[in-house]
Amino acid sequence: MAKAIQREDKIDNIQLHPGQTMTTQRVTIELPEPVFRQLARIAEATQQSVEVLAAQSVVSNLPPSVENASPEMQPELLKMQSLSTEELLAIANAKVEPSQHKRHIELLEKNKEGSLTSEERQELTDLRLAADRLMLRKAYAWSVLRWRGHRIPPLKELSAAV
Repeated sequence: MAKAIQREDKIDNIQLHPGQTMTTQRVTIELPEPVFRQLARIAEATQQSVEVLAAQSVVSNLPPSVENASPEMQPELLKMQSLSTEELLAIANAKVEPSQHKRHIELLEKNKEGSLTSEERQELTDLRLAADRLMLRKAYAWSVLRWRGHRIPPLKELSAAV
């Protein structure tokens, strides 16, 4: 049998992370009795209210945020939340094309020597931005996979795949 949280403490601001206070909206939820008892025990042990603990639980279980990504990348990242596991793994394991990687290295060497033309400087910028976008997409794909409960390989395994 579900039990509604009966406390009516007004919470105007919740501090979910140290130094980060947020205004709140009230939501009424019904929880199974064992879940409520577990929340109440943890709240008591940590000297927090059940409401704050429940809010922290909700926040920590949300899909990864896209708010820190550039506005032009946000729609693509949000769409990734609805991709299949196989599609996310394909993105997470994607690599820069060998010819692009080779060209990027060549241009970096020329840049170090100070001998880039303006066209090559633009090409280097474009290659860097493409690599940055790929890395962001890969990181976000792994983040969504982790949120879904998939194991993230150790860094050694990820580095070997680059």
